[in-house]
Amino acid sequence: METLDEFRQLGLSEKALEAIRNKGFEKPSPIQKITIPVILGEDVDIIAQAQTGTGKTAAFGLPIIEKFEGKSDVINALVLVPTRELALQDCDEIVSLAEKRIYAVAVYGGQSISEQKRRIKKGVQVVVGTPGRILDLLKRGDLNLDNLSMFVLDEADEMLNMGFIDDIEAIMKYTPKEKRTLLFSATMPDRIVKLAKKYMKSPKKLEVDKTQPTTGLTDQIYFEVRESDKFDALTRIIDIEPEFYGLIFCRTRNDVDVLNTKLIERGYASEGLHGEITQAQREKTLARFRKRYINILVATDVAARGIDIVDLSHVINYSLPQDAESYIHRIGRTGRAGKQGTAITFVSAAEYRKLNYVQKVTKSNIRKEILPAAEDIVAVKKEKIKDELFDIIKKKAYTDYLGMAEDLIAINSPEVALASLLRLAFKSQLEVSNYQEIRTFRVDTKGTTRLFIGLGKKDGMTPRKLSEFIRKEVKISDNHIDDILVRDDFSFITVSFTDAEVILKAFARHKSDGKPLITKAKPRS
Repeated sequence: METLDEFRQLGLSEKALEAIRNKGFEKPSPIQKITIPVILGEDVDIIAQAQTGTGKTAAFGLPIIEKFEGKSDVINALVLVPTRELALQDCDEIVSLAEKRIYAVAVYGGQSISEQKRRIKKGVQVVVGTPGRILDLLKRGDLNLDNLSMFVLDEADEMLNMGFIDDIEAIMKYTPKEKRTLLFSATMPDRIVKLAKKYMKSPKKLEVDKTQPTTGLTDQIYFEVRESDKFDALTRIIDIEPEFYGLIFCRTRNDVDVLNTKLIERGYASEGLHGEITQAQREKTLARFRKRYINILVATDVAARGIDIVDLSHVINYSLPQDAESYIHRIGRTGRAGKQGTAITFVSAAEYRKLNYVQKVTKSNIRKEILPAAEDIVAVKKEKIKDELFDIIKKKAYTDYLGMAEDLIAINSPEVALASLLRLAFKSQLEVSNYQEIRTFRVDTKGTTRLFIGLGKKDGMTPRKLSEFIRKEVKISDNHIDDILVRDDFSFITVSFTDAEVILKAFARHKSDGKPLITKAKPRS
C-alpha cells in the first residue's frame, strides 16, 4: 500500500495529507483510524477513550482543520485541557498540521491575560486552553463562543481529578446549544459519564480496544523488592540500560525530594517535580529533561500531568499508585509514537494485593522478572566503556594525550598502562562490591497482611531485634518478615496470610497493657 494511503482512506484532503507527510507520519494510530472518519463524516458527538501519547491530538486536530479552513475569523473550535503544558502541546500540534490553513492560540494561567486577549482579537479559529483561564476570559467578555461549532474536552478524567469539573460546566453555559462535543479520556469515571449524559446528544462511543486500556507497545514488568531495597533496585535498572531516559513516579512530595537527592548524590543526572515547585522552575526542569541535559525525572502523579514526552525508554513505579486509573496514566507515558517502552513496578510484600487489583482492573499482563545481577551490570558498563573508547579512536579525539601515553608506555607495557588508566577512571563504576545485596522475599500469592505489635523503640526494639523476637516463638524465616516499621510505642510488620495466622496463634497469650500483643492492623493504602 502506498505511503499515506491509510490516512487518505480516512477522508482527509490532499492538503492534510501533505501536512502529515511533512510531519513524517506514515500510518494513522488506532485512535485516529476510528475517530477521524466519524468527526469528518457524521454529525454526532463522540466519546473517545484514549490516553496521552496515542495520537489523539491529530485525531481531533486534523478534522478541525479540514472543517474550518477558510471560515471567517471567529472561534469555531474550543479545546479544553487540564494543564498549560498540554495546552501548548495541543496548540503546537494543530498549528503544525494546519500549515496556516487556520490559526490557533493557546491560553493558560501564568501568562499575561492582556497578551492572550490581543492574540484572540487578532483573529483565530481555534482556542486551546485550561479551564481557569478560559473562564476568566469569558467572564471578562474577551472570549466570544457564540459561533462555536466544536467543543473538545481533552483528558477529561485528568480535569476531573484536578477539580475542574465545576469550571467545565460553567464554560458549557457560554457555548451555543447547537454544537458538537468531542470528549477524550483515558478512563471513564462516573462523573465523566454523568457530564457526558448531561451535555452531549446521544454520543457515539469510540474505543480502540476495550480489553486493553493500557498501551500495547509498553512492556509491563514488576520486581518483588523490599521497601528498604528499592533504591538499590532502581540503580541497577538505570545502570543496566545503555540509554536510560525515564520518568520515576513517587507517591508524595517528600518521597520525590528524598529519592531525587539520593540519585544526585550517587552521580545520576536527575531532577524532581512536585506540586510545591514554582511554575518557572517546572518549565526549566521540563526543558532540561526534553533536551536530555538530565535523563531522569522523579515526579508525583499530580506534577506529571500534562507532560508529553514521546520517546521515554522507561516509566518506573517506585511505589504503586493509589488506583488503577493512575497506573494507566503513568505507563501510558512510554511506548509512544511507535516506539517500544518499558513500564517497571517495584512491589513490596505489602503492595502485592494492590498489584493484583491493578492487573485485574486494567486487564494488564504484568509479568514478574528478576533484578539484574551486579556482575551483569558491570559487564554491560565495561562494554559501554569499550564502545566509547573505540569511538574516540575512530574520531582521533586523543591527540592532546599522546604525550602522556608515551610517558606511560616508556616504562610499562601498553596493556599495564591501559589497565591502570581504566582502573583510575572507572574504579567506582566497575566494582561489583558497590552494589548492595538485594535480599529476596517470598510472597504468598494469596496475599499478605499487616500486623500490629505493641512493642516499640521504648522497649528496646529495632527491626532486627523485632524479627528475632518473633522468630523465637515462631519457626519462620527472616526473609518472610517484610516492611518492618518500628515506632516509639509500637511496630508493624508485613507477612503472608499463612504466616500471620501462625504468629497470631503463637502470641495469643502475650499481652501488653491487658491487650493482645500482636493483632491484625488495617491494611495500608
